[in-house]
Amino acid sequence: MPAYSIIVPVYNRPEEVAELLLSLTKQTFRDFDVHVVEDGSEVVCEGACNHFANHLDIHYYVKDNGGPGAARNFGAEHATGDYFIVLDSDVVLPPGYIAAIDDELRGEPADAFGGPDRAHEDFTPVQKAISYAMTSFFTTGGIRGGKQKLDKFYPRSFNMGVSRGLWHKLGGFRQMRFGEDIDFSIRIFKAGARCRLFPDAWVWHKRRTDFRRFFRQVRNSGAARINLHLLHPGSMKLVHMLPALFTVGCLCLLILFCFGLFLFFFGPDHMNQACGFALCELTLLLPLLYALLIFVDSSVRNRSLWVGLLSVPASFIQLIGYGTGFLSAAWKRLVMKEKGEGFDSNAQLYGA
Repeated sequence: MPAYSIIVPVYNRPEEVAELLLSLTKQTFRDFDVHVVEDGSEVVCEGACNHFANHLDIHYYVKDNGGPGAARNFGAEHATGDYFIVLDSDVVLPPGYIAAIDDELRGEPADAFGGPDRAHEDFTPVQKAISYAMTSFFTTGGIRGGKQKLDKFYPRSFNMGVSRGLWHKLGGFRQMRFGEDIDFSIRIFKAGARCRLFPDAWVWHKRRTDFRRFFRQVRNSGAARINLHLLHPGSMKLVHMLPALFTVGCLCLLILFCFGLFLFFFGPDHMNQACGFALCELTLLLPLLYALLIFVDSSVRNRSLWVGLLSVPASFIQLIGYGTGFLSAAWKRLVMKEKGEGFDSNAQLYGA
């Protein structure tokens, strides 16, 4: 029985799976097996799995499309490790990843754990900008594994570990279209399990490759937060509402800016025109100061002015996308009492 079983759900990502498997061959700690679950893909990764069969204890499965949560559960049914490590197919591991997990568990036992993510030097500038938007304290409050946090750390499915016993006790992931990893993490804490952040067990995470797909991803995440609130009353914190407040604030500033333009061009006297000009300046000042903060912080962290510049739209997309999804779902589910999750297709969940 291996110490760790790595479970990877896949949907139409053979090239990324090959990169992940290559990084697994370079691990300094070798007591693990790998379970790749093809979730109804049209472009399969069987060739990549076969290529590494002589280098890894790898098991490849094919099932009908049912979403990443169902694919992870399928892999767990066949896994034999003491701990199940769940990874997304678009991550790449540094050589000491599993060794870092093993060191942490030997030092202080845990029932569940997770690690942060980073952008690799080879990532495109857009991928680095999106990675910044998803990990910066100034956009997510540091709740994805940062040193500064506005809420406690909840393991995410791109980099999550669970003991065999706890997994079977909780029954794995629910059949949700989105937000299933946060639901699982909330149930871990409700079960009284010992859950920890392993800061040295980080992964390189490619995320979405363009802003359009990124917007859809974060919009679904915002909508999922309302469903999680209905499933787990009391789980919503102020940090989860901040993107919605940011979105409403931006809308209010836009309305005031338009009103200022109206006064400037159509005001009956010079006083009204001066007030209109001042109002336009004031409404532009706050978003420009925030954009400057993002630009400087990202440029320093990524050592690139271009990535810093791209991080500005990425951060606004992250906040407004999440905020609009949150507000839309809140209206439909909490006010209009509509049923059903209404997320995008499964291909969107996998980022296809």
